[in-house]
Amino acid sequence: MQQPHDKKTLISSGKMSRRNLLAGAAAASFVLVQTASGKAFQAALTASELADDPTKVPGVPPGVLGTRSPFEKPVKTPSDTSSRTPLQDLHGIITPSDLHYERHHGGVPAIDPSKHELVIHGMVDKPMVFSLADLKRFPSVSRIAFLECSGNYRGAGDGKIRPQEICGLTSQSEWTGVALSTLFREVGVSPKATWFLAEGGDAAVMTRSVPVHKGWEDAIIAYAQNGEAIRPEQGYPVRLFLPGWEGNANVKWLRRIELADAPFMTREETSKYTEAVGGGKIRQFSFTMDARSIITYPSYPAKVEKGWIEIRGIAWSGRGKVTRVEVSTDAGKTWQNAALQEPVLDKAIVAFRYLWNWDGSSTEIMSRAVDETGYVQPFLKQLLAARGGNMGYHFNPVTAWYLQGDGQVLFKAT
Repeated sequence: MQQPHDKKTLISSGKMSRRNLLAGAAAASFVLVQTASGKAFQAALTASELADDPTKVPGVPPGVLGTRSPFEKPVKTPSDTSSRTPLQDLHGIITPSDLHYERHHGGVPAIDPSKHELVIHGMVDKPMVFSLADLKRFPSVSRIAFLECSGNYRGAGDGKIRPQEICGLTSQSEWTGVALSTLFREVGVSPKATWFLAEGGDAAVMTRSVPVHKGWEDAIIAYAQNGEAIRPEQGYPVRLFLPGWEGNANVKWLRRIELADAPFMTREETSKYTEAVGGGKIRQFSFTMDARSIITYPSYPAKVEKGWIEIRGIAWSGRGKVTRVEVSTDAGKTWQNAALQEPVLDKAIVAFRYLWNWDGSSTEIMSRAVDETGYVQPFLKQLLAARGGNMGYHFNPVTAWYLQGDGQVLFKAT
């Protein structure tokens, strides 16, 4: 049996007792690693006590902010303009706020909430300016819904790519704020107004035209996410949230809404966020995100063993509820219905599971989502045919994984 360490073993300095050091800690044990005076102390705790027998040493007392275990290290993969959610590392349907994907065009602005204002004007009876405190006085609404960048697709020729890289520009939160319809009634939107401009307070001054009917239906001016103030990367202090619609239209750091009777044809909806669809045609204002699914386990870089495997993944649709997720374990020859985890919500990610007994032979596994409109997630070749070979925005192909005989899992374009 391992014997408890004495004070001389645990304490690197006679000036600080173990009790004082523990009592002074306000975070998880891994934070102790960062204290210069406690190197020997933390090394003993993490290397032997915490890993082998945590009953031998008092734990860290309650702190002011929760932390993850030092053994859990999920991270986003950043680029110059975005960072992707580690889908393969998550459980359930809610994305931790600090792992929610990011996409911005001018960096994350630092905004003082006490000075921030939202102006609503244009074709309204009574133009108004709302402070954050004003917005919080209105009746609040909350809903769980996904958010997804319209450019959310990547592939790789060698197959060494994770769900995070393939479609990690999607995440899900509980969003809380005031319904935009409430503010529309407050300012008296003209019946002739058919579009509104949403403008952000970032360095890019992001602006998008949005049909007024979306504002009346389910748009939210969100100031909270997963029970806390919305994160700066997600638009603090307020953002526009349009359930089921492409991320770029969900303008962050929202500072102005202007009502009009026509779209504003901003930079982001003319030179950007439009796409060729073949035959010389251009698709514009394609707001709704189509049904999609992805198997998150087993996926690269997992290596599995012969026998029973629970295939797990997520599915979502901007058109409404996902009604069915089908899984194939024989490269698409046959399909079986996966179990959907309750709750199955409107315009929200749903988790799915399928129990499969793998015989050890090489095969391909894949999933496809079906939503309540009857839309079926397409294969890559179908999308390319419909889009004239364009792989731009709103690309949602069936994603397959090649399971080798040795258990190694690799991405395979379908």
